[in-house]
Amino acid sequence: MRYGVLGPLAVWDAEGRPVRVPEAKVRALLANLLVHGGGPVPADRLIEDLWASNPPGGSTNTLQTKVSQLRRVLGREQVVREPAGYRLLLADDVVDATRFQELAVRARAHREPAVKADLFADALALWRGPAYTDVAESLFARGEIARLEELRLAVVEDHAEVRLTLGEHTALAAELGTLVARHPLRERLRMAHMRALYRSGRQGDALQSFEELRRELAEELGASPGPEAAALHRAILRQEPQLATPAIGSRSCRTNLPAPLTPLIGRREAAAQVLARLDPRAPARLVTLTGLGGVGKTRLAIAAAGDAAERYTDGVWLVELAGLGAPSDPDDIAERVITTLGLCDTAATEPDLDNLVGWLCRAVADKQLLILLDNCEHLIESVALFTKSLLSAVPAAHLLLTSQEALDIPGEVVHPVSPLALPELTDPQTVARSSAVELFVQRAAAAVPGFALDADNAAAVSTVCRRLDGIPLALELVASRLRTLSPQELAARLDDRFARPDVSVRGLPDRQQTLRGMLDWSWQLLTPDERTVLRRLVVHADGCVMASAQAVCADGELPAERVPDLISRLVDRSLVVREGDRFRLLESVAAYCAERLAETGEENAVRARFVRYCTESAERESERLRGPEQRCALDRLNAETVNLRRALDLAVAQGPAGYAVRLVNALGWYWFLRGRFPEARRSLRSALTADADAAPGARRAAGAWLA
Repeated sequence: MRYGVLGPLAVWDAEGRPVRVPEAKVRALLANLLVHGGGPVPADRLIEDLWASNPPGGSTNTLQTKVSQLRRVLGREQVVREPAGYRLLLADDVVDATRFQELAVRARAHREPAVKADLFADALALWRGPAYTDVAESLFARGEIARLEELRLAVVEDHAEVRLTLGEHTALAAELGTLVARHPLRERLRMAHMRALYRSGRQGDALQSFEELRRELAEELGASPGPEAAALHRAILRQEPQLATPAIGSRSCRTNLPAPLTPLIGRREAAAQVLARLDPRAPARLVTLTGLGGVGKTRLAIAAAGDAAERYTDGVWLVELAGLGAPSDPDDIAERVITTLGLCDTAATEPDLDNLVGWLCRAVADKQLLILLDNCEHLIESVALFTKSLLSAVPAAHLLLTSQEALDIPGEVVHPVSPLALPELTDPQTVARSSAVELFVQRAAAAVPGFALDADNAAAVSTVCRRLDGIPLALELVASRLRTLSPQELAARLDDRFARPDVSVRGLPDRQQTLRGMLDWSWQLLTPDERTVLRRLVVHADGCVMASAQAVCADGELPAERVPDLISRLVDRSLVVREGDRFRLLESVAAYCAERLAETGEENAVRARFVRYCTESAERESERLRGPEQRCALDRLNAETVNLRRALDLAVAQGPAGYAVRLVNALGWYWFLRGRFPEARRSLRSALTADADAAPGARRAAGAWLA
């Protein structure tokens, strides 16, 4: 047996199949024995730990019953009784926490930075959530949980420092922000973040981070930053040479690819095939992953691109295109790439840059890099033109695309992404070998600690996976339903829902009908107000904060104060994803909700509220850009860039009158501070051309920016 404690308690047999441990007290007993690392635990101690101050009558017999239940799951020989107490027999390397510590020790002992980074990454990948999630409130586990969490943070810091030496500062600057906010007093973590910010060209943010550390230490501990942090602060102020980015040759990898949160399931062979096509020496330099929404194209692309990172001396870069509107042209795509590659400052030196694609091609003409363009299906023509220009001008550039359809241009290699493999039979051993089942069980175990595939639920799980045709998004969405439904009830409800004729959609492939049926079913489970909020959220191109959600979703019938509670319920139903203080819709959910919004006839009203909120918000931030709150205002405007572009597109296309010019005037100083002059010029010209009814004073102000 193997045991997992770095997340919800988990048990796997020798072949890696999940083993279900029934009943909360039995899982708590197993957790207690694991906390003691195979050492003996006296019976009276176990009774106290499991039942605290309220032991049952005949507690010794009750404990023996729980031990017997655990033995039936693990094998009688695995839990032994000795004079000193009960003990769990543990071989070397069967507990993920032990494996984690061993990998960390190996990483620290290795001299090669790239190997150290990989070993640290392998160690952190073992974490599936907070340690001992099931028993986090139990006194017996708190000490071990705290110890493991401290070890994890130390490895995160080690990993960050190694990645800095490998030139991965851009990705680290983004990744470490949330961790620093969660652990504001950890100076080593803070220093790694400061270095990453500085090397990413964000000296002001690095200095501000130090000031935050100084304030937190003074308020919480009455202390000052340590000598190492203070020395780093002085070095940043002086821009000392030793802070510069290491030579790129130290590792052929610079990237902004996100670290995967979960293992890649059922795609090993596909990832290897895509990786083979990403060889810099390969004749084909354009690979497009195609497939329906929710099938896992982005996840596969990121995995393959990450594996190929060592091959590209100038980096592997993810450029997200979902936020660009359908009218976007190749220059809009080039602008996204320029921003991602950190070339805005260089582009800003051009006096009048009207051909962004051509400028980008010249800027990277001698670079060897891989660019991943994600979600291209709504921009097929523009992406095709951009791709042909870039590949013609940059001989060492390679492109990896994800799209629901191919570009259909010369030199393109198309790799269809199919749903996960389905179970053929219903016996547990056969079902467990299906990748669709593996994904569903993993997500179900995350939603319901202790869930495992067994003889009782194998047939129902098989049915669920087959009804959803192995589409990863669909499987992830319905797995959370096991919080309230058994697998059998879930399978029955899917059957009933999909059997209804109103679920079928003519003209779509069968698998898309199945995904739509799942979304139809989820929609029917919502209250009318939940549906209203969900369909109105879709107007945000790149997620939103709560204030924006309230402004856009509320109207005369739905008060703004009700929106936060409704969004919370949608998050619980896995239809809205929360990332920090932002709320986003999954890709397929957003496409579905856009149709629902159009059906209601309220699309124009919702868009008008969105444009109004973005304009007024930008105007407020514009005032703050001229005062002591400038850094915070810049951060907020950075986070809302995609939404502001969407609002401007809508204001230019359909009004309301006056808002397009108001919005570009509000953003003028922001564009200037960020050096986004090409974007500013194009936006100002579009607004002035489209918004002839704007106030004369506002039009004069916009024209002054172009003078």
